[in-house]
Formats: sequence, C-alpha cells, structure tokens
Amino acid sequence: MSKIGVTPEPVDVSPSQGCCAPLEAVPLDPGHAVDMAKMFKALGDPVRLRLLSLISAHPDGEVCVCDLTTLFDVAAPTISYHLKLLREAGLVDHERRGTWVYYRPMRERMYQLSALLAASDMALPAR
Repeated sequence: MSKIGVTPEPVDVSPSQGCCAPLEAVPLDPGHAVDMAKMFKALGDPVRLRLLSLISAHPDGEVCVCDLTTLFDVAAPTISYHLKLLREAGLVDHERRGTWVYYRPMRERMYQLSALLAASDMALPAR
C-alpha cells in the first residue's frame, strides 16, 4: 500500500525528548540539517565509526585514548585527529586526567541521529 496522501501520525518532538522527528514524519529545517550533516560526515570514515563504537560500548562508559590507539593500524596522532573530528561533531566528549585523555559518548547526540533515521512502518521493497 502506498503512503502517498496518507497523513503521518504525530511524532513527539518536544524539547524534553531531546530528539528530532524521523525524516519520514517532518522535513528538516535548514539549520538542523547542517547540524545533523556534521555528525553524519564525522561518521563517514571507518576509523571514526569504529572509534565511536568502541567508546560507546566500553563497559566503564568512557575509555582512555591510550586504550584506543593500540586497536588500530594507524599512528597515535591519526587517532587523535579522528577523535578531534568526533568531538567537533558533538559525538564524544573528553576529559584530560594527567597525561591521558578519556572519551565518553554524547548519547543525546547519538539518539538524535537514531531518531532522525527511525522508520515507523515503512515496508521493505520486494526482492
């Protein structure tokens, strides 16, 4: 059944939810599109995507950069550069403790990305 001409159900986009409406429910305004595009662009690199995954999945809720650099076949300055881009996109936050920097995910921002791409009842195309 086609969704053309069907009015979408209301979506809660209240500030208390801290999210955005799914793309299928409400078109993005230009300012929000710019903000969301920065996050998606930051995730467009496999190293950054994996870094965010490692940081988000860490059982302590945060991870030292010293534990991240050994997991990649790139130099530590390259990891630092990728982490900087994730910070600038608002996907991770950091805290310096002595000589080490600890990173934690910005869950609210990741929730925004997830909510934006949420699909309610879209049917998958036939194969």
